[in-house]
Order: sequence, then C-alpha cells, then structure tokens
Amino acid sequence: MAASTHTVTNQAPPLVGYDVFAADRALVEAVERHLDPQLLDEARDELTTLGRTTGSAQVQEWGVLANENPPKLRTHDRYGNRIDEVDFHPSWHRLLGKGVSAGLTAAWSRPGGHLRRAAGFIVWTQAEAGHGCPLSMTHAAVPALRTDPALAAEWEPRLTSTVYDQGLRPAAQKAGVLFGMGMTEKQGGSDVRANTTEARPLAEDGTYALTGHKWFCSAPMSDGFLVLAQAPGGLTCFLVPRVLEDGTRNVFRIQRLKDKLGNKSNASSEVEFDGTWGRRVGDEGRGVRTIIEMVSATRLDCVLGAASLMRQAVAQAVHHSAHREAFGGKLIDKPLMRNVLADLALESEAATTLAMRLAAAYDDGGEEERAFLRLAVPAAKYWVTKRCTPLAVEALECLGGNGYVEESGMPRLLRESPLNSIWEGAGNVQALDLLRALQREPQALNAFLREVGLARGADHRLDGAIKNLLAELADLDGIEARARRLVERIALVLQGSLLVRYAPPEVADAFCASRLGGDWGSAFGTLPHSLDLATVVERARPVS
Repeated sequence: MAASTHTVTNQAPPLVGYDVFAADRALVEAVERHLDPQLLDEARDELTTLGRTTGSAQVQEWGVLANENPPKLRTHDRYGNRIDEVDFHPSWHRLLGKGVSAGLTAAWSRPGGHLRRAAGFIVWTQAEAGHGCPLSMTHAAVPALRTDPALAAEWEPRLTSTVYDQGLRPAAQKAGVLFGMGMTEKQGGSDVRANTTEARPLAEDGTYALTGHKWFCSAPMSDGFLVLAQAPGGLTCFLVPRVLEDGTRNVFRIQRLKDKLGNKSNASSEVEFDGTWGRRVGDEGRGVRTIIEMVSATRLDCVLGAASLMRQAVAQAVHHSAHREAFGGKLIDKPLMRNVLADLALESEAATTLAMRLAAAYDDGGEEERAFLRLAVPAAKYWVTKRCTPLAVEALECLGGNGYVEESGMPRLLRESPLNSIWEGAGNVQALDLLRALQREPQALNAFLREVGLARGADHRLDGAIKNLLAELADLDGIEARARRLVERIALVLQGSLLVRYAPPEVADAFCASRLGGDWGSAFGTLPHSLDLATVVERARPVS
C-alpha cells in the first residue's frame, strides 16, 4: 500500500454554487435605486435566477471550455466550395443562448430595459466575457437601424428576440438574429473616415455592391453586420446580411481569425467584400452620424464589461482571503491584506455604481439625461476600463502563486482586462471625444455639473475636487495635451458624487479620502489606515 505523502490543507474552496447577483450589494442597491418600483419584483426574480445560473458549477465549466476550445475557421468545405464559416465549441452556444434568453439583447423592447439589461450583463459576463461581444453588437445595432424606419420595422423584432436561433439562414426564416460590426480597416484604424471600402449603387434603390477589406469584423457568424463604406456621397452605413433573401450566401470572405491576447472564445475576423450586397442605412455621407448611437451603446457596454470583470476579480480575491490562513490567522483579517482588498472593493463598487447610473440615464431618455451621457459615457469608458487591468493584476496577486495558475481562472480575467479599454476607441479617442463635447455642446457640461452638484456639501474632499475641476475647465491653454488628466478628474468626481449620495458612509469616506483627497499611494493597498476598511471588505464578500 502506497504511503500518502501529504494531505491538502489551507486551500480556499472554489467560489461556486452562489447567486452572483445577490452577492453583489452595490449592484443590487443600484437596481433598487434606479428601477421603477412597479418593475422591481419581476427584475429581482429575473436577476436572481440569472445570478444563480451564473454561479453554478455547470456554467462556470462552460466558460472554461469555451476558452480552452477557441473558434476555428473553415474557409472551404470538403469539395473546395467557399463557405467562410467559424466553428465554436458547444459551450459557446450554450452561453450565448442563455445570454439571449435572459434579455441581454432586448433592452429596447421593455420598460426599464437598459437598467435591467445592464445588471444582467454585469452578472452574466462574469461567467465568460467573450460571448458578450455578439450580445453587445446586437443590442447596439437597434438605434442605428432606427434611422431607417422600414429597416427597423423589419429587423428590430429579430434583434430584440429572446430566442437564440443558431445557423446561417435567411433572417426572415429565423426566430432571432445576431449582429456584428465591421468598421475598422488596415489604413483607417480609429479614423473611420479614412476607410477605403467602396460602395457602388445598384439598380434597386438603397442597395449597393461593396468592395474592400475590414481589418476587424466582430462575431463573423452573425446574421448581419453594420459596416461603413465610401458611397458616391461620402462615408455611409450599410447593413450587410450573411445570407440573402433567396438563401444564397452573401460574399463575405473570412481571411483569418485574429490571434488575440485574450477574449479567446470569441472570433474576431478579417474579411473581404467583393461585390458584397448591402442595404444603405441612413443617408449617403452620414455614416458616422448614423452609427453614433450604436457607438455610444457599445461604449457603455465596455464600462459594463469592465465592471463585471472587476467584480469577479474582487469576489475571487476576497473569497480566497476569507479562507486562506497565513501567519496565524485568516488573510482577510490581516491589516495589510484588508487594506488591499478594501482598495480593490472601492474601485469595483465605484465602477458598478457609475455604470448603472449611465444605464438608468438611457432608460430616462430625456434631453437632460442625453446631455449628461454625452460627457459621462466617454469619461466612464476612459477611466473605468483603464482601471480594470491594474485591479485584475492586484486581485490575482492576492491569490499568490495559486492565482498565476490557469485553473484559478485569474489569468483569463487578466488577459481579458485590457480589451474594453481598446474596443470602441482607446483612451485618446475617448479623451478627444470628451473635449469635442465640451467645446461644441455646452449643455453636456451643464448636465454633468448639475449631476455632481447634487452631492455638494456632503464631503469637503468632493467639494474641493469639484472646485479644482472647474478651475481646470476654465483654462483651455494646451487643453488637448491635458485631455487625459481632465477626463480622469471628471470620472473621479462623478464616481465620488455618486458614492457620497448612494454608498454606505464607509465606502464614500474611503473613496473620497483616497481618490479625491490625495491620501493614497501609487498602488492598491495604500488607503489611510484610520478608515473602516473591515466594513468595506465585508460588503464586497461574495456571500449570498
């Protein structure tokens, strides 16, 4: 009989079998705060069901399998016919199907839809982030299509369906469809006006033949795509279906799939159009204006995606520290580790609180809220997504060597963490977009100042930060070179104002002392020791 060399002890159990929604106090409170009370019971039931599903062992295994078995491109069938298809692991389809059925593409078709979807997106993508791409693209396509009432009437019911209908068939034969997007070209990058894909008008009014190359095309097995191309009247938006009404395949040549740092489960492709059929969306020469609301919606999803990843990273770090013992006690009770965990928890709660405030503004839809979003979305996109990677690194370190091992799940979170900062315009693009809003849309700044002004007088550090921000805004000398600094301050003041109004005093105090009051170091875990850090950490603990 072989002798046992050791018994495994002092290992944290897997964080599994819990309600991801109910365990997130900041998220629960945001839903209760912003949602119409008449919708609250229904929404709680939906999100609780989704939260329990997300935290189940089965769904977490789906996330692992979808990333361990990335998509594969098949350009031709066995006979040499061009098919341009991408094969996904069954777990990808299960995740995507659950996301669609949970209403993550249906925000536009129900009351309180944006807030409910935002909460669901934060919960569900904690299981696996890659499949959030087609969910996001499908959701965001709706406002672009609404520029053409006839197209919207045809496509919106399919896009907002809660049925995941897999496979390439004419859209009219499907119970639900997904959309992707193809804007970026090799020679264009974020400067989409430099795109060179050409659109030649066909005999049928509003139809064109597209010829060109898209460097990044999202979710290539989707049923349709919104793309930009140069029509005779200038840059224009087009709807490009994968399958035409007569059942034939549109010309959609997938050249390769991108080998990305993370986001491995999701297929990002490089495609060529060669006489590809497209339907114009909006007027010729108005392509950027047509897609601007789509861009705004996907930028909000970047904030939601970063908030989701942050929350999962913090949950894993706090859970591990609550079970792991070192130097005579639980890690969570050690003052220095408590400081680190509290700092991470503050960052996560601030991200969630801001993201949900933006979603509530979408549901409101009024002129004041639209003006607020014009400034708040690029500021949140810039700052929240940039905070995601350093948080993921620090959370991984909380697990020590265990966190560096793939089985912990932390490396996948880390690889995913830069994505939302890059997608839909990297940091400089967001900063310059915010400057344009300041210079051209004074109502946006007024709406922002009214929002943060609701918290004035509640914390002297917040009041000081607002005063300093106003001084910064009054000085336009060298404003472009200072744009990142300005956007960071706008985001922090907005987060601070929301936490002062809505978060427990311990959370608001710690955030204002560190992020606004300057009593903070250059790394996580440098909060003032006099704060009530234990309460902040306990609030973030994933126990439901």
